Amino acid sequence: MYRPSFHRLVTAGVLALAVLATAVPASASNDTAGGTLSGRGKAASPAAVVPAGSVLSVRGAGPYRIGARQQALAAAGLLDWVAPDPGCDVAHAGATGAWAGVIILAFRNGRLVEVGTATVPPRSPAGASVGMSWTELEDIYGRRGRLIHNADGEQAYLVRAGSGVELYTGHPIRQGVGYYQAGPADFVLRNFRSGTAC
Repeated sequence: MYRPSFHRLVTAGVLALAVLATAVPASASNDTAGGTLSGRGKAASPAAVVPAGSVLSVRGAGPYRIGARQQALAAAGLLDWVAPDPGCDVAHAGATGAWAGVIILAFRNGRLVEVGTATVPPRSPAGASVGMSWTELEDIYGRRGRLIHNADGEQAYLVRAGSGVELYTGHPIRQGVGYYQAGPADFVLRNFRSGTAC
């Protein structure tokens, strides 16, 4: 059965609580909240809140671009915590600055392969987000997306974009989307179908 690791579930819960406890200012700037880098390579505003217009896509989110090197993001001060998966070439990490408490990152062999969230914002480029029902996703994506199931019968909503995917998975205690992740299909989709990234 596909189940994100205990660490990922706890982190997703903490992220959801962090968003509820943080008000999004109406005048927030997309540049600051998107994690724009200052001349010194640090996040421009660590206290900034990600604005309602923030986007997470198959290309990543803010400065967290799919394919980015873990070492480069760490050197730029863009990684908070890093949790390697023992016996695997995958590590999960937390973001800093405006994206702290909003997204979880996954690296394989030192390259960013997944960005995920249990919060709103961010939204997908089409406007979909955590908290929506499966029907709302179908209304947004139409023929571009579809409901899928893994071998254990767990449901997800899949949207393909070239070699990447947006994947919306369920919530542990209510109907609808609890987690939204994006990245290369060979990582994100494989993880859902097999229950492990390794």
